Amino acid sequence: MKSAEMLLGPVSQESQTIAYTDPLTGLGNRHRMRERTRSLSLERASDPAPFTIGIVNLDSFKPINDLFGVEAGDEILCQVAHRLRACIPDGATVTRHDGDEFAFVLPLVFERVGAEKFGQMIREVLSAPYDLGDRNVRLSASFGFAIHPFAGDQFDDLLKNADTALYRSKRRGRGQITVYSKEIAQEMKRATQLEQALRNAIISDAIDVHFQPIVSLANNMVLGFEALARWNDADLGFVSPAVFVPLAEERGFIDALSEALLRKAAEAALSWPRDVFLSFNLSSAQLMDPGTSSSVLAILARVGLDPHRLELEITETAVMSSADTAHRIISDLRSAGVRISLDDFGTGQSSLGRLREFNFDKVKIDRAFVSRMNSDRASEHIIKAVLAMCEGLELRVVAEGIEEHAEAAKLRALGCAMGQGYYFGKPADAATTLRYLQAHYLEYTHEREIA
Repeated sequence: MKSAEMLLGPVSQESQTIAYTDPLTGLGNRHRMRERTRSLSLERASDPAPFTIGIVNLDSFKPINDLFGVEAGDEILCQVAHRLRACIPDGATVTRHDGDEFAFVLPLVFERVGAEKFGQMIREVLSAPYDLGDRNVRLSASFGFAIHPFAGDQFDDLLKNADTALYRSKRRGRGQITVYSKEIAQEMKRATQLEQALRNAIISDAIDVHFQPIVSLANNMVLGFEALARWNDADLGFVSPAVFVPLAEERGFIDALSEALLRKAAEAALSWPRDVFLSFNLSSAQLMDPGTSSSVLAILARVGLDPHRLELEITETAVMSSADTAHRIISDLRSAGVRISLDDFGTGQSSLGRLREFNFDKVKIDRAFVSRMNSDRASEHIIKAVLAMCEGLELRVVAEGIEEHAEAAKLRALGCAMGQGYYFGKPADAATTLRYLQAHYLEYTHEREIA
């Protein structure tokens, strides 16, 4: 008679295989990675040779998954797994963790340069098109690496530090590679402290709004103001919006920040003349949230600002993140009377296509062209072409970044109707903006009435 151990042995082995395998791709899972890391760590206990673990995350996989469906997303993940399995070096292990995250154990990668070279190779492999039958899609990938024992000698520490490096890559943009170090850990610690301070500032309503004038180039009359976020923290001092706005997007509380800013901006606009509009920026995260249009309109209703006085600025990059959702949001807002402006025009990759697909009311010419207009013929010709195109499409145009009289004069001569920049006024708080209006708008209105 066979023993219970003999009977249960194969079953236990099969159960262990299942427990260590990702069911979708057939790769190992996090348990497999943990086991391989521990085993390698024990092997190297008497051997000083380091080894590396890494994490790779697909950039912008969720929008593609949402757009083409879960089955298409699963197919892409299986193709990613096939490519990774085919190109990892001998002795290395590749596993799949949650969602679109994969990981490596690399016994023969000993230092930062080797990890970066491996990441560059995998990045190229993953950048090739993915075949979904009736269409191809492209993806980029971000990487975080941690080297044993410098980044830790236990699996949990190594994985946490590789994840810290990956997060730093994500903060720097798509397709980035980071190898963990103490300096990077300090950088991420500061980012976490900044995040907590920002969350507290939003709760205490300490984020301020400043306003920069948008004027008619024909007579310098104020037509509207763009709302810009400003944060002066008691401990941190002035924090640039180029730092804290992307941080709010990355950490998932841009909605709370934007809603607070829009409320403050709309309240300030109530004290302006009724034909002076408010321009406000929407983030890419908000254009991926179906609730954005109702949230914006609810704030306007509570404050009492006419939707026809609001103009929302969006970038082409934001629109491209989730085109279908963005299209619905824009349509809902325009139906309520809100105008939509395409910001930073000319700096994206498919601006003409976006002008055809979306109903914009206005285009803002990026400051990069304006600043070089009088010294670079190509920039001048680009501005001429944009103005001619927008006239044909019945779109209004604002030129950003005007800092000199010569730039304003040239744009006016080319037929650009509106301008914005330090030449007309720097961003200022609500009280200073009211004084600016008294000195510019009301004075001009009085002169126009006399004439």
